[in-house]
Amino acid sequence: MSTAEITDERVARATSGPILGMVLFVASEAMFFATFFGAYFTIRAASPAWPPKGIPHLEIGIATVLTVILVSSSFVLQQGVRAIRRGDGRGLQAWLAGTLGLGISFLALQLYDYSQLGFGLKDGIFGTLFYVMTSLHMAHVFGGVVFLGLVFTQARTGQLSRSRHESLEAGAIYWHFVDVVWVGLYTVFYLLTPR
Repeated sequence: MSTAEITDERVARATSGPILGMVLFVASEAMFFATFFGAYFTIRAASPAWPPKGIPHLEIGIATVLTVILVSSSFVLQQGVRAIRRGDGRGLQAWLAGTLGLGISFLALQLYDYSQLGFGLKDGIFGTLFYVMTSLHMAHVFGGVVFLGLVFTQARTGQLSRSRHESLEAGAIYWHFVDVVWVGLYTVFYLLTPR
């Protein structure tokens, strides 16, 4: 192994600034969402009926499709990460385009789901928690789509390589976090809420 290869291997194992920064940002966002989940469970435990009377039961169909879309997008993005680690820039672009398509589909379908619900933000504490928590998540998905769009531009212009793709790795960390948060929201609002 040459000296250059040893140096490249050491650099690859070191945590870069952008990746460390994203890990710290995701940790702060995890605490932010944990606060909302804590409030949700506290309010739910204190409520005699959940969801409160007057709130129609949430249909699980669209939410399940949303979950499949978002979980799939994480797998697709991870294939892009694997592609660039092999030095396959064209493969990265294809996988990133797929991830962006799935992310945009998630946003569009969630907006459609909002239009089908029989309650609003002002319809009691359940409606408030539902819309605040899911719309904050949706804002994070939108931010992730923008971030990955910028990474896609970097990939298209040849700025990413096998040895330099920290922005992609940071974007993947964020995207997987957003995915995990959605699985929590799906579980809390659609699977654990009595129908």
